[in-house]
Amino acid sequence: MRVFLSGGTGYMGTALTRELLSRGHKVTVLARPSSVSKVPVGATVAPGDALNATTLENQIGDGDTFVHLVGVAHPAPWKAREFRAVDLASLRASVCAASRAHVSHFIYVSVAQPAPVMKAYQQVRRECEWMLSSSGIPATILRPWYVLGPGHWWPVALKPFYAFAEVIPQVRESAQRLGLVTLAQMVDALAWAVEHPTKKTRIMETPQIRRSGKQRPDVNAAGV
Repeated sequence: MRVFLSGGTGYMGTALTRELLSRGHKVTVLARPSSVSKVPVGATVAPGDALNATTLENQIGDGDTFVHLVGVAHPAPWKAREFRAVDLASLRASVCAASRAHVSHFIYVSVAQPAPVMKAYQQVRRECEWMLSSSGIPATILRPWYVLGPGHWWPVALKPFYAFAEVIPQVRESAQRLGLVTLAQMVDALAWAVEHPTKKTRIMETPQIRRSGKQRPDVNAAGV
């Protein structure tokens, strides 16, 4: 399959690019001049700006799968302005370009919601989901809460708390929805989504993300 990645030089994007290449897919990665060296060998480099729909559109092929991974690094409550300037603006540009280029499937990494913290981040991601679902482009939206991986291991200490919460009926659903996933699980889920396109809006919450590498996830195919 032909896959276009916006945000393909980041923490999750480089790992996904390598995985897709290993599966035989043709991958094009959008990159600024300063980030070209981060694009994994084997991928095609598409020079451009994630905030500029025109530069994106010129790089996308008709029928491509578009994967959007752009976002503010290390989200925090005090970065509300950045969320709107980067996360929201880049998704708007991507959806606009994808619509004009007639992509076949759009994949977006959002965030688990609702949650008791990071309200500004959740709000922006909800707006992004609404924008994408309103575009009419077939889409898969993944909603992890925290992705464990290199440089992102501190929540491992919370695993006993999660295990305890998941056996209590009153909080089980929230504990599962706001559970931790690994970078490997995210990459597996994203690769699964690429290889199993949908014809409408599909949601993958944390439990489905965890299962995607083992079996076909039981996903929610309803609109956002």
